[in-house]
Amino acid sequence: MSLTELSSVLWRTRELLELLLFKLEEEQLLLASGRSRWLAHATREVELVLDQIRQVEVLRATHAQAAALELGLDAYASLGQLADTAPMPWSEMLHQHRKAFLTLTAEISGLAETNRELITVGQRAVRETMLAVAGSVETYGPQGQTVPGARRAHLVDEAI
Repeated sequence: MSLTELSSVLWRTRELLELLLFKLEEEQLLLASGRSRWLAHATREVELVLDQIRQVEVLRATHAQAAALELGLDAYASLGQLADTAPMPWSEMLHQHRKAFLTLTAEISGLAETNRELITVGQRAVRETMLAVAGSVETYGPQGQTVPGARRAHLVDEAI
């Protein structure tokens, strides 16, 4: 039965999304603590989980299409449409999967955004430190040669 196979793939997807959430939280802890030594490993682990999610997504799409056709729906019906049409107990289970996916994706989006902000802040701090030490930061020009970065105004807190 297609709904059984679909449910199995949805459980696997949920497990992977929870693992992604965990890996993003690990990455965030490293970023927030300033311990960049393991950051490359953490980022690589996030990429590995994302790759596994992509692979499972292909299976999910295949099983969802089969379940949709079995229920008399369009082949590209949403999970919500499948849940609304499926008989009990499948309907309840699919609704629970959908609710879990919405929650997990919101949490993942929030963590990813926070991580991007932490990376940007760290990059800015390194750039400002280099400006203070060397007077400029070299960047790359249009032809690939190194050129000094643009000078910027600095604010100095004299109270320190």
